[in-house]
Amino acid sequence: MKAVTYEKYGKPDVLRIDEVDVPAPKDDEVLVEIRAASLNAYDWHFLTADIFLIRLMGGGVFKPKYRRLGADISGRVKKVGKNVTRFKEGDRVFGIARGGFAEFACAPENSLSLKPKNLDYSSAAAVPMAAVTALQALRDAGKIQAGNTVLINGASGGVGTFSIQIAKMFGAEVTAVCSTDKVPIAKKLGADFVIDYVKENFSAGKKKYDLIIAANGNRTMKDYRRALNPGGTCVIVGGTLFQLVQAMLGSAFASKKAGQKIKLITAKARAEDLDYLGDILATGRISPVIDRIYPFDECADALRYFGLGHTHGKVVLLIKNDKDTKAADL
Repeated sequence: MKAVTYEKYGKPDVLRIDEVDVPAPKDDEVLVEIRAASLNAYDWHFLTADIFLIRLMGGGVFKPKYRRLGADISGRVKKVGKNVTRFKEGDRVFGIARGGFAEFACAPENSLSLKPKNLDYSSAAAVPMAAVTALQALRDAGKIQAGNTVLINGASGGVGTFSIQIAKMFGAEVTAVCSTDKVPIAKKLGADFVIDYVKENFSAGKKKYDLIIAANGNRTMKDYRRALNPGGTCVIVGGTLFQLVQAMLGSAFASKKAGQKIKLITAKARAEDLDYLGDILATGRISPVIDRIYPFDECADALRYFGLGHTHGKVVLLIKNDKDTKAADL
């Protein structure tokens, strides 16, 4: 099978497409024939090691230990391990699989869910990591409640576009922060208010928020604390190394100041959350936003574009091109 591989950290130029063996699923795993995959900051960090902690957290200090990239996938079940009970051969699924930039990948059954019938493969591949992160940030870490005032910084990216929709679904008042050209997207997704960060600094305004989702941006923890209500929570789900270190060091201080909390989370793939999201997607209450679709052999170009940091929604790789892999017209 074909798979995207790399042998050293660096820019997308280090990527190549190699012929590798089709993996065999373990007892609790599912082998998926992949139709589409999508890019995440996770992939960028493991490619470039721009956050040095990647090297210390299993990525490999001097070179990558695992030579494959990719996580978000959609496709058909090709084979199941002997202990798998949730899926059978031929099922259409979406979820998270290590090494997902490939024609086949294995995934634990609890990191997959049945693909909503109203989504094609490209749209389904745009969901898993971003939507799960948004859900867990809002519901689990942020304890979102109806009527909360919620600010989403980095509202036009993958996590941000899902965060707007999920927060509205929970009955919150949503303020989205994004660049000038992304303002129409944020409004279309249902944001009650949109702040163009080129023109306005949300942390200098009078309005305060019960919950802030920091999906991106260059704000300090001091800025976030200034924008929070007493007792409010800021959930950090992305950003630069400096911001992440600030979040780790500042969380204890913030919790003592006016009851504010700063939480740093990494989303966990859970079957129940993927199933929950699949049900909501099937109703049309939330939808993935796709910026661009690249053919499989242009993976390096896709990552170059992603690395510019100006995407709106998700960037998708078309692994296998057929009639039901084409992206929905969103």
